[in-house]
Amino acid sequence: MTSRSLLRLALAGAVASGAVMLATLPADASKAAPRMLPVRLLALNDFHGNLEPPTGSSGRMVDEHGNTVDAGGAAYVATHMKALADKNTIAVAQGDLIGATPLISAAYHDEPSIEFMDKLGLKVAAVGNHEFDEGYAELRRIMKGGCHPVDGCSPAGEWKGAKFDYVGANVLFKSPDAKTDALDALSGADTARVREALADWGVPALPPVSVKVMNGVPIGFIGLVTQTTPSIVTSEGIKDLKFVDEVKAANLASKLLKIVGVKAQVVLMHEGDQVTTGQSPDACSAIPGAGNRIATQVDAEVDLILSGHSHQAYLCKVKDPAGNDRVYSQGGSFGRVITQVDMKVNGATRDIDRASVVADNHVVTRTVTPDAEISTFVQTWKDRVAPVANRAVGTISADITNTAAPSGESPLGDFIADAQLAATKTGGNAQIALMNPGGVRGPLTYASSPANEGNGVVTYGEAFTVQPFNNLMQVVTLTGAQLKTVLEQQFTGGPNNQAFTKILQPSANFTYTYSRGAAWGSKVSDMKIDGVAVTDTQSIRVAANNFLVGGGDAFLAFRDGTDLWSGPLDIDAFVDHLGRNNPIAPPATNRINAIS
Repeated sequence: MTSRSLLRLALAGAVASGAVMLATLPADASKAAPRMLPVRLLALNDFHGNLEPPTGSSGRMVDEHGNTVDAGGAAYVATHMKALADKNTIAVAQGDLIGATPLISAAYHDEPSIEFMDKLGLKVAAVGNHEFDEGYAELRRIMKGGCHPVDGCSPAGEWKGAKFDYVGANVLFKSPDAKTDALDALSGADTARVREALADWGVPALPPVSVKVMNGVPIGFIGLVTQTTPSIVTSEGIKDLKFVDEVKAANLASKLLKIVGVKAQVVLMHEGDQVTTGQSPDACSAIPGAGNRIATQVDAEVDLILSGHSHQAYLCKVKDPAGNDRVYSQGGSFGRVITQVDMKVNGATRDIDRASVVADNHVVTRTVTPDAEISTFVQTWKDRVAPVANRAVGTISADITNTAAPSGESPLGDFIADAQLAATKTGGNAQIALMNPGGVRGPLTYASSPANEGNGVVTYGEAFTVQPFNNLMQVVTLTGAQLKTVLEQQFTGGPNNQAFTKILQPSANFTYTYSRGAAWGSKVSDMKIDGVAVTDTQSIRVAANNFLVGGGDAFLAFRDGTDLWSGPLDIDAFVDHLGRNNPIAPPATNRINAIS
C-alpha cells in the first residue's frame, strides 16, 4: 500500500463536491496559480440548534467595546454571514451544531438545524460530543439521509442528509474488523494491506479530514472531538467507538495530508478552554487547559486551530512545536459569534503564510435586518412545532435560574432534583435524587415569551429547553460509603481526572457539607437524609438520569449501584412536577453547606 493510496483511504467520503482527490492533482497545478492567494474562513461552534434567538444570559454577549448586547438567532447569523462572506470564503464549524437543542429543532431530530447550516453554505464541520447524543447510528443518518427509524419522516419529507462534511480524525471503531465507508469507497483496494497500513491507528468511524480547494489551492481540514466524549454522552450509543488522543490523531492526519502536498492545514477542534469572564471576544482571555494542550502540541505543519466545546470566545496566538506562532480561537456558542479568519496561501509552496493570518470574532448582533429567507424558514418550523411547544404545563412566581450559588447549587437544579425524586418514589422506591448541572440547559423566566402565553406561565417548549436530552430516570442502590464517593467525584484532583468541579444538584431532603480546602476523598461530611445522618453501611435508593447512572461526567461510582430500576423520561418527570405544584417559587439553595 503506497502512501498515496493510504491517503485515499483516509479521505474517502471526506472530499465533497467542489473539492478534488488530492492524489490526482496535477503536478504543475501550483505553477499557474498566483503567488499569494486569499482565503477567508467563517466559523461557528456550539450552535446547539438555536434557530430562534436564545433567551436570558444565553442570548447576550460582551462585544468588542465591553458592552453586553443581545446576540444570536439563525436569521441574524445569516445576515452577518452574508455580510462577511466574499468569493474566497469557506464556511466551517467546530462541533455541537446539534444536540441539547430547543424543541423547534429537537422535535425533528435536529434536521432543521442541519438544513439551516446547509443554507448558510457550510462546507465542513468537526463532530462535537453532542453530535453523539442520539448515538453513532443517528449521526450517520444525519450525515447520509433517511427518515428516523422510530419517528419516521419530518413534515418536510424524507431527510436527504447534510450537504457539508462531518469529520472526526480521533473517532475510531473499537473492532479492527469493523466496516468503514473509507474502505468501501476505495475501489480495488487490497483490504488486508489497508488494514495493515492502518494498524497503528485503527479503523476510522468518520472521515478524518476534508479537503476544499480555494483559488486552485487545496486546504485540508482535520476534525477532532474531545477525547472525554465517552464520559459525557450516553454510553450505549457509542459502544462500538473509541475516542483516541486528539494530538496523536491530528498529527497522523497532518502527515498524510503532507505526503501528497497539502500543506495548508486547519484543525477544527471540539475542545477548548475557559476564560477570564467579561472580556472582549477578541481578547486572548483563554486560561490554558485541555484546548491549549492540543493547540500547542499538534504538529507544526498545522497552521491554524479553531476550537469549540467550552462555549467561550477568545482569540489567541500560541507557539507550535517548532516555536512559531499560530492562531488559536473560539467563538462562544449558540450562534452569538462568527469567527472570521483571513489568510494568504502561497501559490508556489501551497502553504499558508502564517504572518498573513488575521482573526476577528464578530458578535452576531440583533441590530441588523434579519435574513428574510431564514426568518421564513425558522417560522415554518416554529409553526410546525407550536401545538406542542406552546402548551402550558405550569406556572412560576419568579425567574428560576440555573445560576449557581457559591455552594454550586442552582434554584432550577434543585427543583429538577425534587421533580426527579417525586417521579421515582413509586416503583423505584427512591429516597434521594441527584441531578447533573450540565443537564440544566437554561433558566425558566417569569416574563412571557413572544408566544404570549402570559407572565409566569411555563410552556412545554420552555420546559424542554431546560431538559432537552430525553434521558431515562433510573434508581440504583448505593451504600452510604458509595454515595460519599459519588459526592467526592464532584471535585477535581481525584482518580477520575475530573476536569472541572461539577456539583450535583440534590433533592430537598438530602443535605451535606463539603470543604473546599480538604484533600480529595475527605471533602464530604455530614450527609443527612430527612435530617437523619447517613452511615457507611446503610443502603440508599438514589435516583438520577441514565447518563449519570452510567458513569457520565466521570461519576464512575454510580456504576457500583445495584438493583437498577428504570422509570419515566426526565422531561416527563419535570413537566409533571411543574403541573402539580403551582405556582412554583424558586427553591432556596441551602441544601449544601460549603466551607473553606
